[in-house]
Amino acid sequence: MAQVVIKAPKVKAVKSEMDLMTLFEKFGNDEKCRMYLEKLRWPYGVQCTRCGSEKISRIYKRNQFACDSCKLHFSVTSGTIFHDSHLPLMKWFAAVYLLSESKKGMSALQLKRTLKVAYKTAWYLCHRIREAVKDADKDLLSGVVEMDETWIGGKAANMHKKDWAKKKEQYGKFGNKVIVAGAVERGGKVRMQIVKGVDTDSLRAFLKAKIAEEVRAICSDEHPAYDNIVPVMTQHAAVNHSQGEYVFGDVHTNTMENVWSLFKRSIIGSYHKLSVKHLDRYLDEFEFRFNNRHNPYLFRDTLLRLLTTENLEYKQLTKKEEAA
Repeated sequence: MAQVVIKAPKVKAVKSEMDLMTLFEKFGNDEKCRMYLEKLRWPYGVQCTRCGSEKISRIYKRNQFACDSCKLHFSVTSGTIFHDSHLPLMKWFAAVYLLSESKKGMSALQLKRTLKVAYKTAWYLCHRIREAVKDADKDLLSGVVEMDETWIGGKAANMHKKDWAKKKEQYGKFGNKVIVAGAVERGGKVRMQIVKGVDTDSLRAFLKAKIAEEVRAICSDEHPAYDNIVPVMTQHAAVNHSQGEYVFGDVHTNTMENVWSLFKRSIIGSYHKLSVKHLDRYLDEFEFRFNNRHNPYLFRDTLLRLLTTENLEYKQLTKKEEAA
């Protein structure tokens, strides 16, 4: 077996710019929150969202701006995921902090209790934040990459017969399980995606979408599909889990296994359960939080994502899935 020699770069722990007390001190009312959003969205001065003009008049009573050129009235939340939200900005900021800084995420039910809002409001709020952070980083993984897959879902024995029959009809014989492929760069970022199966075609499509061609090496388990998908010029090394082999020199998938463990602990400990329909958004949230684990400006960067994402309507979230 080829031995891959790789030392993950050491990353110094950096203190986050935001903590709970700082959040209360800096953003104690909606006016402070609004002014901060203005600085983030227009660092060089307010511009019209339609024509880009800098000739702007402020309407203080309505927290809006009027463009002197095209006469458009707009606010700092216009055209963003905050649009049409009646929730105070203070609670938006608190939700962003709690979801981005909680290692295992936070459930809508816990957010409901913390912010003292209705469950529907908390659930919608969580999903809008998840929508904002998806595809935040599209760079392909490089260096030494670990690949693995896992099954997400409960046991069929714990499901009611009617629910099991419905799931089986909709998702196939493994209706209680969904396959998620993952790849992580040693000392770097992770990529996760729902796949149709663990066959060669499904894993090859995932590899091409998430991993650079010039990757130095790919580490995996003994699954035969990996032998057929790794590029010819890329070194491939595997460990045989079925034979009790988990580490061979620097060859292992322990980093990716740790990622799976953390994500599943977030399901068990925080969410308790989640639907297949919204699983991709939970993966996006986890991926964003994991990839920014050393980012001291995570709170600010999450708000920036919210300001550049269009509003996600509730009816879009709750609409029935189209038949495949």
